[in-house]
Amino acid sequence: MKKVYIPSLILVAVTLAVSCSDIQRNPGRIYMPDMAYSRAYETYATTEEMKADLLKKGIHFSNTPVPGTIKRGELLPFLLTKDVPGDSTNYVASKQVKNPLTSMDTVEAERLYLVNCAICHGPKLDGNGPLYKGGEGPFPAAPANFALPQYAGMPEGQMFYSATYGKNKMGSYASQLNTEQRWMVIAYIKSKQAAAAAQPASAAQPASATQPAAGSAGPDSTAAKK
Repeated sequence: MKKVYIPSLILVAVTLAVSCSDIQRNPGRIYMPDMAYSRAYETYATTEEMKADLLKKGIHFSNTPVPGTIKRGELLPFLLTKDVPGDSTNYVASKQVKNPLTSMDTVEAERLYLVNCAICHGPKLDGNGPLYKGGEGPFPAAPANFALPQYAGMPEGQMFYSATYGKNKMGSYASQLNTEQRWMVIAYIKSKQAAAAAQPASAAQPASATQPAAGSAGPDSTAAKK
C-alpha cells in the first residue's frame, strides 16, 4: 500500500508545483482570436492606435456601425446630414420631413420638454426660461419664443433638424435625446401651439353666438316696440 501511496503523493506535489509556477507560457495559436475573446464595444472605448495594434495581430475591429444600419427598435433614421457652415440646403429640405410618430405618451413628452428644453424656452414655450429670465439670467441670447407665429408655423422636420444638429446658440440634443424622444418633444410643442391658436377662437365663439348681428333687432328691441 505504501508503495502506491508514496509515488502518488510525489506525483501530486510535482503537478501542483508546476501548475503554480509564475512562468508565462504561450498557449499556442488561437483560431479567430477576435471571436474567442470579446472586445470592448463602448463608444470611443477603442482608439485608432488600439485598432492599429489589433490589426497588426490580424484582428480587424471597428466600433463604427455599417452605414445605413438601424439599431433594433429605432425609428427610421433622419437622412439629412448637417449643413456645412454657410450652407442651408439640408435645413431647408428638412421642411418636407414629417413626424413619424402616430402615438406617444403625452406625459412623458411633457417631462422630456420640461427637463431638456424648458430651462431655455420656458415651461410656457414663451422663450423665457430660467437661463434667460427676461434678460437677467446667465444666458445672454434670447431663446426662441415658440408662441410667436414664425415658430408656430415652423415645420416639424425643421424643428427636428435644429434639435439634432443645433441652431444658432443652441447646441445639438442628439446625445441627450434619442430619435423617438426628439420627435416626442416636437409633437408636444406642436400640440401646445395648436391649443394656443385654438383658444382665442373658442373664447370668442360664445360672445359672437349671443350677440345679435349688426342691423338685426334682438328680443328686447321687439318688446320695446310693443
